[in-house]
Amino acid sequence: MYPHLFPAATLLAEVEMKTIFLVVGLLIVLVLLIIFLKFFKLWIQSYFSNADISIFELVGMWLRKVDANEIVLSKIALVQARLPVETKDLEAHYLAGGNVTPVARALIAADRAGIELNFQTAAGIDLAGRDVLDAIQTSVNPKVIDCPDPRKDKREVAAVAKDGIQVLARARVTVRTNLKQLVGGAREETIIARVGEGIVSTIGSSETHMSVLENPDRISKAVLSKALDAGTAYSILSIDIADVDIGQNIGARLQADQAEADKRVAQAKAEKRRALAVALEQENRAMVVENEAKVVLAQAEVPKAMAEAFRKGNLGVMDYYNLKNIEADTDMRKSLGNGEPGGETS
Repeated sequence: MYPHLFPAATLLAEVEMKTIFLVVGLLIVLVLLIIFLKFFKLWIQSYFSNADISIFELVGMWLRKVDANEIVLSKIALVQARLPVETKDLEAHYLAGGNVTPVARALIAADRAGIELNFQTAAGIDLAGRDVLDAIQTSVNPKVIDCPDPRKDKREVAAVAKDGIQVLARARVTVRTNLKQLVGGAREETIIARVGEGIVSTIGSSETHMSVLENPDRISKAVLSKALDAGTAYSILSIDIADVDIGQNIGARLQADQAEADKRVAQAKAEKRRALAVALEQENRAMVVENEAKVVLAQAEVPKAMAEAFRKGNLGVMDYYNLKNIEADTDMRKSLGNGEPGGETS
């Protein structure tokens, strides 16, 4: 309130304030110096390479947890290759989880090979999980795919010609990356499956296996004409039949299996008929026994009828003896007819 009354205290306060400001200033300068030294090398590289990345952008990358070294080196490579890509685009791709260096290398490789490829397409391919640099290299230097895939322990595609002979074929497919369909396009497995299906269809439509052995190139021509690369990430350049072998006689084996099946069916039907015949025989025997029982019952009624006839006077004693004589004569004739020993011929 009265500074002229306390000159020593006022002077001390001013000294303390100046000291505080000086310390704070030194700390700020020290921090700036540390930051400057941290990014000085990258800034010098960027400056002399015309990459146009300021020290403040480098600090911003550090604050955003972006790998400034990867961004700067990629931007320098793109600038040296005269490819206009903004630094913020590289940062955005890095923050999106992309791989900045392979994308930059892919752009440079595509430009040198005369392949049209912009940063947005390359970044989209990389974010989709595809190796964009490998795709560019495959576009420049086509790759060869074996059909069938040897990694699946299958060496040859098996198909059967119309004459029933099995033909084993192995193909080599030369493909080149189709950058326009790389995102969302089918991969090698689809190419292998389609080529295998085309080989089976072509061999199956051949009249004989000899025609396939004589002209194996007709398989590749027929398969190649079906546009098997539609909807895939590749363009098929050629399909070459590497090997053709003869397998089993599938037709003969099928005929033998069919004959065996027919024999079993015939045996089953014969067994069915035999069972029916046995059942019918048993039924007939049962009917014979039943009829014999009826005859016995009928014969049992005869004495009753004769007794009734005696009582009513319809049958006399002489009639009864005559009937007995007839029965005895009938029995004798039967015994003579059957050739029983002791019989005489009248």
